[in-house]
Amino acid sequence: MKIGNIEVGNLFLAPMAGVSDVGFRKVARKCGADLTYIEMINCNALRFSNPHTKKLLITEDDEKIKVVQIFGHDADAMANVCKSKELEKFDIIDINFGCPAPKIVKNGDGSALLEHLDKIAEICKKCTSATIKPITAKIRIGYKKDQNVAVMVAKICEQNGIKAITVHGRTREQMYSGTVDYETIKKVKQSVNIPVIGNGDVFDKDSYQKMLSTGVDGVMIGRAALGSPWIFDELKGNKLPNKFEIVKEHVDTLKKYYTDEELCITLRKHFLWYVKDIVDGNKYRLKLATTTSLEQSLEILKNVLI
Repeated sequence: MKIGNIEVGNLFLAPMAGVSDVGFRKVARKCGADLTYIEMINCNALRFSNPHTKKLLITEDDEKIKVVQIFGHDADAMANVCKSKELEKFDIIDINFGCPAPKIVKNGDGSALLEHLDKIAEICKKCTSATIKPITAKIRIGYKKDQNVAVMVAKICEQNGIKAITVHGRTREQMYSGTVDYETIKKVKQSVNIPVIGNGDVFDKDSYQKMLSTGVDGVMIGRAALGSPWIFDELKGNKLPNKFEIVKEHVDTLKKYYTDEELCITLRKHFLWYVKDIVDGNKYRLKLATTTSLEQSLEILKNVLI
C-alpha cells in the first residue's frame, strides 16, 4: 500500500511509550516489521528542546522510512512541530488521537480528543497544511464504553488531508480489556479511501488473519511484540532468528546512544519481557530484576534463549 507517495509493506510495529526505542525498532525490522514508529512525542516537550525527547528521536540509517508519532491538543503548536527542524528527517508524521493513558487524557490529549471532533478536524487540517510530508492518524473507536465515533473520525481525518488511519478496536474506557471490535474496523475501512491499519489483539497467525478479514490494508502489532520482536517473522511464515542474537543486537544498538544509567533503566523492562514465555520464567525474571550488571543479564538471557 501507499501512505501518500510512500510505498510500504503491511505489518507495522506500534509506537509504544517506553518500548519503541531505537534498538527495539531495529530488531523488529530485522525480524520482519515493514514499518516501525518512534514512540509518541509530546509537542510541547519538542518545542522546548527537552533532552529526553531528543533521545527518543534517535534513528539509524537502516530505518529507510522514518515515522514519528506526536501528541498534543493545540493545533497551531502541532502544526509548527510538523514543519520544525527536529522532525526534518522523518518521512511520515503520525498524530495520536488514541492513547488511553490517564496522564495523557487528563491534559486533553490522545483519546480525550475523541470527544472533541471539531478539534480533531482543526489539528488535521493545520498539520497537513504545514508540510508536504504524509500525515497519518491513530485512533480508538470512541471515548466512552458505549460511544462509537470511529467512522465519523475517519471521515474527518480523510477530509482534512490525513493519508492513512490506524484503528485500535476499543474505546478509551475499555483500555485493553474486553475484545476488539472487528466490525467497526471493517466499517471504517469501507467508509474511507485512504489506507486503514487494524490494531488490537493480534498475537498469532489466527488473530492476524482475523484482522485481515476486516479488509484492512495493514496490521499494527503492539503488546504482542513486547519481548517477542520475532512475531513479525512468525506471522509472515519466515524462519525465526536466533533469539539471543536479537537481544544482543538490541543491546549493542542502545550502547551507541545511551549512558550506562540509561541503559540499565531502558533495558531492564525489555529483559523481563524477553523471558515472558520461558519455562520457569519467574525464576529468571527475579534474577534479571535484581542484577545490576549488564553482562550478568546477558548471560542469563543467553542460557534461556539459545
